[in-house]
Amino acid sequence: MELVKNIFFNTDKLIEKSKVKISYTGKLFQNNSEEVYIHYGFGLNWDNVNEIKMEKTELGFQAEIELIGSETFNFCFRNSNNEWDNNNCQNYIFPIEKLQVALILTDDTSLDKPRKLRKSYIWSKKLRLAVYKIITYLPKIISGNYKRKISE
Repeated sequence: MELVKNIFFNTDKLIEKSKVKISYTGKLFQNNSEEVYIHYGFGLNWDNVNEIKMEKTELGFQAEIELIGSETFNFCFRNSNNEWDNNNCQNYIFPIEKLQVALILTDDTSLDKPRKLRKSYIWSKKLRLAVYKIITYLPKIISGNYKRKISE
């Protein structure tokens, strides 16, 4: 996915708490820089600022970054000569989407295993059935109105 000219991500959306691979083919790559670093942070205040060296490939410089829970992902690039590509002093800023918690399954909710019922639940069902039978059939037996069905 190309969000800005010369910057590509390996995903359609930037989602919090996931890894994203960034490919950079901007002016520092075009000027044949040997080393390029990505300088990045999160949110309006550039929280958790970090800088890592990007790997040089035939397709540009690449790096993989873990996105944290924040509103935006902010970054710029520099080479070993301290030349910067910071989007004309505006930095590169992209929104980070929130993780959809409702779609995550944990190991406890595995659909492969049948659920075991608690013994107390099973006994309460048996007790309810016994009470129902007593309430339903005991008055009929006492009054003599109970007739057994005879199958032919």
